[in-house]
Amino acid sequence: MLTIKGLNQFYGQSHTLWDLDMEVVEGQCTCLMGRNGVGKTTLLQCVMGLLSAQSGEINYMGQNIASFAAEKRAPLGIGYVPQGRQIFPLLTVEENLRIGLPMRGDNSRQVPDFIYELFPVLKQMLHRRGGDLSGGQQQQLAIGRALVINPKLLILDEPTEGIQPNVVAEIGDIIRRLNQEIGLTVLLVEQKLPFARKVTDRFCILDRGRQVASGDMSALDDKLVKEYLTV
Repeated sequence: MLTIKGLNQFYGQSHTLWDLDMEVVEGQCTCLMGRNGVGKTTLLQCVMGLLSAQSGEINYMGQNIASFAAEKRAPLGIGYVPQGRQIFPLLTVEENLRIGLPMRGDNSRQVPDFIYELFPVLKQMLHRRGGDLSGGQQQQLAIGRALVINPKLLILDEPTEGIQPNVVAEIGDIIRRLNQEIGLTVLLVEQKLPFARKVTDRFCILDRGRQVASGDMSALDDKLVKEYLTV
């Protein structure tokens, strides 16, 4: 579904992504892993068009979208939950959710009912301002907002960061449900190894802007963890 070939990206004179190759298999849940500062968020932002790549291809469903403007990518069916959630704190829960509706291809003006089934707390707090929600509730709102566009690919950047353990478990269950029951392809950045092992099918490890290992999650052994993931 998503194939990245020879991607290079720079921050000023700093070369952050080096000839990076990566594949996200349709129908699976892939975890992008690595220590802080190795280029994980940068890669996601390149996929979403929030950062421009110097060279390389970003092929989504057979189409190279590397030159597409950011606002052209979500309508293709790519939902994005950024690190830190970035909801609109002064808008209500309902208003936050409705922001994604114009990106849908069916001209719908109603938030899909299944989002409230996935996240009952959002329906209960529909008229509360986003900034009044807890961190876990805001994360659920951010995921719900991404789902409003009816994506084929859902990208999440550290969805468990700063979230209480019981909500982390709920988010993990929801990701698996979206992947297994609905068939949504998922790419996520995650630092919590037990969560990644439970939720994802495949892994890709970055180190200094390069892919250094990838494969089925069962192949993520102690040697790889020690070399590339432990602090």
